[in-house]
Amino acid sequence: MKYHYCLFDLDGTLTDPGVGITNSVMHALEKYGIHVSDRTELYPFIGPPLADSFKKYFDFTDEQALRAIDYYREYFREDGIFENTVYKGIPEMLETLRSRNVVIALSTSKPYEFSVRILEHFDLYQYFDYIGAATMDGSISRKADVIAHLLDEIGEVDRSAVLMVGDRENDIEGAAANGLDSAGVLWGYGSREELETAGADHLAQVPEDILALF
Repeated sequence: MKYHYCLFDLDGTLTDPGVGITNSVMHALEKYGIHVSDRTELYPFIGPPLADSFKKYFDFTDEQALRAIDYYREYFREDGIFENTVYKGIPEMLETLRSRNVVIALSTSKPYEFSVRILEHFDLYQYFDYIGAATMDGSISRKADVIAHLLDEIGEVDRSAVLMVGDRENDIEGAAANGLDSAGVLWGYGSREELETAGADHLAQVPEDILALF
């Protein structure tokens, strides 16, 4: 078994948060008089830090982006957080990894508070040994930083035995920045081209494919 530690992204990897995230982004944009009727236009928001996406796709200033995140959370905290579903096969995959004594950790750019609530709501929290997440103030938000802090928490570990699993380029690039291998999943919001271009070491069509790496 090459890998003994598995770090999982949350959005687009374990759960499909498309409705909740896009509804929350729409709520924030409406505060600025911006109306988006086709939620698929907002799918690029799923995965990367929110501030980066507001600035990249709507040319928000740093100040506008921070305020937009506050508006986003107004909706997300009460409603959007559970407008979300677990991908088919995820609980079974996590259960099997657990039975193989794999150390399982979360590594997400979503704030810790929201991440834990989601895992608990969908009865997934039980599978995780560590939770690596962003901070509410944004001081830790990029995937490379989340992974770095998570590895510090785990302690001395052979990084060649750690695999990062995610659906977007920031997952793959964040893994590489920390000397980790990565697996890109094709059931999320990143395309095969995006994941291959980012340098994913493995690609998974379905959750069961992850098990072959352990």
